[in-house]
Amino acid sequence: MAIQEKQAVADGAHRPRFRGVFLRPRYWPTWAVLALLRLSLWLPHRVRAFLGQGLGDLYYVFNAKRRGIARTNIALCFPSWDENRRNELTRRHFRTAMQGFLDFPWWWWASDRALERRVRITGIEHYRNAVASGRNVILLTYHNVALEAGVMISRHYPHVSLVKPLPNPVLDWFMTRARTRFNGRIFSRSGGLRSLVRAVRGGAGVYYIPDEDLGLQDSVFVPFFGVPAATLATLGRLATLCNAVVIPCFARLLAKGAGYELSLRAPMTGFPSSDRVRDAERMNEEIERGVREAPEQYWWTAKRFRHRPSGERSPYE
Repeated sequence: MAIQEKQAVADGAHRPRFRGVFLRPRYWPTWAVLALLRLSLWLPHRVRAFLGQGLGDLYYVFNAKRRGIARTNIALCFPSWDENRRNELTRRHFRTAMQGFLDFPWWWWASDRALERRVRITGIEHYRNAVASGRNVILLTYHNVALEAGVMISRHYPHVSLVKPLPNPVLDWFMTRARTRFNGRIFSRSGGLRSLVRAVRGGAGVYYIPDEDLGLQDSVFVPFFGVPAATLATLGRLATLCNAVVIPCFARLLAKGAGYELSLRAPMTGFPSSDRVRDAERMNEEIERGVREAPEQYWWTAKRFRHRPSGERSPYE
């Protein structure tokens, strides 16, 4: 067994290995896409931003399913907006989503110097102060077009995160390597919290992304933009087990190819409480605050309100 595989067994981390089957013809389209993305690094950032907007318009026009999901989510979350304003937000989302997609290879392959030049980090003192006081850190974030910016934290501090392994094994292998290329580790959600808690107690921080509808197990219905949403009620328990402060962390794509901003906010006070439902509400409130700062960059194409309280019909039907 290779050294890396032995380490994966020891610490529970998700470390898929390269296999010869990845070179079979069925995966050639995946390799072709990765090669094109790698070549796109030669394009100036402003050109990639311009192309992203054009591709976003095509994505909007030709992907009726995702367009419908985004429109449903935005209508639920912004009921006071008129239809024109909601449609404009939907279009802007598709454009920024493709801009973010074209920047993926930059996160995966860019040098340290390039990352430092194009990513502005604010509020890092909150992280330093927590570590200096003997506390561990959970960075609370959410799915948006700048999600890959989390790799910047692992350049400064050891970091871990939870993911659902990708169904395409080539992409799963590649993206795991890319996201852990500095001082990061990834754990599979299916493995539970034990290995992650052990890593955090050993000094790693957590890049925590809980804004998905993962079903009713371990979830409670609490408001998100005023709409009851199945929400994982795990953050408070995780903070207690890890002796950790929770720091909201919002990443944002800047306009016209100017780069990214990663903003760490003041730690949540009085958190966790003894009420897991209230803790889930506060978590959603923090996420909602971040989304409102750049609503076009949120992950509107996911079925955030898929599961409903008993008797309610799914809004996506």
